[in-house]
Amino acid sequence: MKSLVIVESPAKANTINKILGKGFSVKASVGHIRDLPKKEMGVDVEEDFKPSYVTIPGKEKVIRELKKAAKEADKIYLAPDPDREGEAIAWHIASVISDARAKSKSKANEEKEEKIFRVTFNEITERAVLEAMKHPGKIDLNKVDAQQARRVLDRLVGYGLSPLLWKKVRRGLSAGRVQSVAVKLVVDREREIEAFLKEEYWNINLQVQGPTPPAFLSRLYKYGGSLVVNRDAADGERFLIKTAEDAERIAREIEKQNLSVSKVEKKERKRSPYAPFTTSTLQQEAARKLRFTAKKTMMMAQQLYEGIELGEEGSVGLITYMRTDAVRVAPEAQQWAREYIERRFGKDYIPEKPPVYKSKSGAQEAHEAIRPTDMDRAPQTIKQFLSKDLYSLYSLIWNRFIASQMAPARLEQTTFIIEEPSKTFEVRATGTVVRFDGFMVLYTESKDEIEEEEGGILPNLKAGDALQLLEMKPTQHFTQPPPRYTEASLVKALEEKGIGRPSTYATILSTVQDRKYVQKIESRFSPTELGVVVNDFLVERFPKLIDIGFTARMEDELDSIEEGRMKWVSAVMDFYKPFSHDLSEATKTMGKIRPADIPTDVVCEKCGLPMIIKWGRHGRFMACSGYPDCKNTRPLEGEGQESAPMVTDEKCPVCGSPMVLKSGRFGKFLACSRYPECKTTKPLSTGVKCPEDGGDIVERRTKKGKSFWSCNNYPKCKFASWYKPVSQKCPQCGADFLFEKRDKTGQLTRFCHRKECGYKEEVSSEQPAAGTELQS
Repeated sequence: MKSLVIVESPAKANTINKILGKGFSVKASVGHIRDLPKKEMGVDVEEDFKPSYVTIPGKEKVIRELKKAAKEADKIYLAPDPDREGEAIAWHIASVISDARAKSKSKANEEKEEKIFRVTFNEITERAVLEAMKHPGKIDLNKVDAQQARRVLDRLVGYGLSPLLWKKVRRGLSAGRVQSVAVKLVVDREREIEAFLKEEYWNINLQVQGPTPPAFLSRLYKYGGSLVVNRDAADGERFLIKTAEDAERIAREIEKQNLSVSKVEKKERKRSPYAPFTTSTLQQEAARKLRFTAKKTMMMAQQLYEGIELGEEGSVGLITYMRTDAVRVAPEAQQWAREYIERRFGKDYIPEKPPVYKSKSGAQEAHEAIRPTDMDRAPQTIKQFLSKDLYSLYSLIWNRFIASQMAPARLEQTTFIIEEPSKTFEVRATGTVVRFDGFMVLYTESKDEIEEEEGGILPNLKAGDALQLLEMKPTQHFTQPPPRYTEASLVKALEEKGIGRPSTYATILSTVQDRKYVQKIESRFSPTELGVVVNDFLVERFPKLIDIGFTARMEDELDSIEEGRMKWVSAVMDFYKPFSHDLSEATKTMGKIRPADIPTDVVCEKCGLPMIIKWGRHGRFMACSGYPDCKNTRPLEGEGQESAPMVTDEKCPVCGSPMVLKSGRFGKFLACSRYPECKTTKPLSTGVKCPEDGGDIVERRTKKGKSFWSCNNYPKCKFASWYKPVSQKCPQCGADFLFEKRDKTGQLTRFCHRKECGYKEEVSSEQPAAGTELQS
């Protein structure tokens, strides 16, 4: 008899099967096999919130195969991912196969101990897998309880708020416990921007030269003993020079003075390397450097963790587990990193002792940071086996980890303090020279916002050297409002405020956009009008639910459940009592809420009345204010789009000019950038190839505005579908793409485009598709 190993992903099963060999059978559950029912709440609030789990539609075949394999196995190892979600999957699988094995037992082995074990892999390499199999354990029921508590909480909120929003705002809306708080962050930031009052101020820059070249740039630092710019002062007092007249007057005074270097300050400082990636910092840096969404980053990282086919070597896991908030690194990994650094960069780049990084409070130190699994698999050596995006992400992880084990950089900062005889003015110039680049030879971290750069190399001057003024340039500035959130800065804000957990950030960001509460404009998040209406409704009627501090405390309670310090029913009860009261009051007292119509200066071309901006089922649009007498409507120009058309790599098939991305009545499309000279347009490709002739599947609209998808070689190719194609391989038959559809309740289902396959899976905002974004 073989031992059975059960994982959640077919890719992971393939990699582990190669490692364990003939004595083992490795099966995949393809994610969760049981969940709360789709069409009812499935939580008994009168019986300690007892959940009613059912088999997920489409998973019947998987369960049959697992039961059959379990009956034939002498030992069973449950090996889903090492987090809360993985523990819950293992628990559900154990329940199913335990029932099957119990029914198949004979009297002779009725008293035989059940041989079901739990194993976890921080990395899917031969060494790690074989070591884990030597030390199997049991399912951690505290982790299961923590996952169950989160699932029940989210179900109570979803099934409580969604019908209310349908009734009070608009049909089809939904709200989530954590996603609603994320929307509030975006709305609050937008209101900060709208309320911001710009403040004018001036700097005075001086181009000067000493006895030896080169000339260098300096800036007025003090005037009359006061700082020209004092960021710590109260509003209205932070800037000394507030008008152009003041700037010109001071500049004329400086021109009359004899300037000289009064003091030279030199400081040497160290710049330490950054810690290796956690889930959160990986999402942030991939957003900044690679322009990846958090969702895409996690999908790519999951592939690198579960295994990549490396030619004759087969499937190999390239990184450690990608859902972690710890920065701990295994000693053996530190050792091979030091060997690699010495071989590539030399002994000077190895620190005396391996760096030790401190994880944030509450981090799970059982996990490691995200790092490569093998010194011999540098990115450039396996580039041929990786897609462009996988290579970019793997290189980012590799460089960050190697840099984290390198010596600090040494920088020398020089500051010239420049004064005139009366000492009314103080001018400063600062330059930084890298004396030893250390880790910076390989990696430097990006920033969310552009920061003022430190000066470059300064000439070799000493105190007392006279300076010649070459140019005086007053420059006008205005204070800027806080910037809108990017993918990186919103993930950072969620982490800092304790909203959700790193493994859920990708789902949070994609969900609030899918619900059309938040939109991206020029790569930054802003709330839609619908998002503002729903947010204000929740803030008014459910202040505790939407409170950032309360949501963060709930996350801490989930951590306490996982650590065995709190019972999950108590945590849910503490939340549900005030929530159910607020829900009851809102249902009884509130009337219908609609986004307000916005008047415009645009005149209706049919009747001459002003047009107004309204909110419809598919977003905002312009309509005649004379409705219903005049039913004229038109799309809102630029709604949800970049401020200027985005240039693509596509070339116009007629004139060869670049194609640009535009939005029209029937959605996004490609148009020639030479319009109106060239009026060529093309549908936007989905990135999925037609199964019939290999053309591109593109989105189209009917005359009534309904979306469908067809081959771009129409009418030669007749392939068409009402269902949206998704570039995700079928885990059952290996087909290149799946279809997806959403029913009236909002439930999303993905299924294989090959009718003979029959694969189907349900995907929700709370439970992502297998192999993409499992929450912990």
